Amino acid sequence: MAKIEKFEDLKVWQLAREICQDVWYLFETTTLGKDFELRNQMNKSSGSIMDNISEGFERNGNREFIQFLSISKGSCGELRSQLYRALDRKHISEEQFRLVADKTEQENKLLGSFISYLNASNYKGSKFTKAGTSIQADAQNPEPETLNP
Repeated sequence: MAKIEKFEDLKVWQLAREICQDVWYLFETTTLGKDFELRNQMNKSSGSIMDNISEGFERNGNREFIQFLSISKGSCGELRSQLYRALDRKHISEEQFRLVADKTEQENKLLGSFISYLNASNYKGSKFTKAGTSIQADAQNPEPETLNP
């Protein structure tokens, strides 16, 4: 079982980064880049997904981490809504829309499962434990590694 030592090790963060890259690619390759207001909103919401995962992880406490994961989950929905606007305004194709929207749905499921796991866990976070203590995740966890922030 791998050990999670930094937020970059989290699958939910890795997918969030991929989504952010996909959104930027849309700005660079479609007319979406010229719709400055929508582009800026999408850039902020896609960045918010990965940024809140990393910030919550670095807080070293489950309650705070769960709060930041919840914000990331909301940002996934916000980005998906913005993708609909980009589609409706003919900035992106149905295929481009589906590619990114499907990833936001997958990310939302991962975040929801991770939040449920953390809520059920007795582990409160490294700032509440003695040095060297960690938690072994179970098979239901979308991050089935040892958490050691």
